[in-house]
Amino acid sequence: MISLANWLKSWTALGAVPSEALEQLHADVLACYAELHRHYHTQQHLSECFEKVQTILPLAVHPAEVELALWFHDAIYDTQRSDNEERSASWARQWASSFRVGEDSAKRIYELIMFTCHDAVPVGIDAQVLVDADLSILGAEPDRFDEYETQVRKEYGWVPEVMFRQGRRKILNSFLERKQIFSTLPFQELYEAQARTNLQRSLDSFD
Repeated sequence: MISLANWLKSWTALGAVPSEALEQLHADVLACYAELHRHYHTQQHLSECFEKVQTILPLAVHPAEVELALWFHDAIYDTQRSDNEERSASWARQWASSFRVGEDSAKRIYELIMFTCHDAVPVGIDAQVLVDADLSILGAEPDRFDEYETQVRKEYGWVPEVMFRQGRRKILNSFLERKQIFSTLPFQELYEAQARTNLQRSLDSFD
């Protein structure tokens, strides 16, 4: 799912010409997801996102833009900063311009990545598809969800336990308080109930 062939397919769909530079960028992006300080936001997460998104990608108006946004959405990730999405989005837009992707597409890719801040319900079907894929881990089977929670804790290993629990409780509650966690109908049917069970179980473990 995160192969060079799929990467090139997304770029060429937007008018980019395959090149050594484009291939090198693929290697650079994958290297980002392999950074040693990462435990959840890794190539595993990227692969899972691409696996899950296949179900709903046909709903997208600009599927290649959704795919490229997915590639870049966690490319820059530092738990001690709050601008990861903006930096990732800017990096994606910069390269889109370099590879002569249309200005409108480059702008939309940037905006799509910014929706993965998860501070607001995504607007527009492309953003909904992207964000649902990113959040699909919430509806994972219990064992995988528990592994995800452990991985997130490791990424924030520098945060004292009390502070981590307070912050994590706030994040998990913010999803539970939404009318729907997932925006697309297929993901609501597939993952909504399991996500709510997982989130509540995680919250209960903090008591």
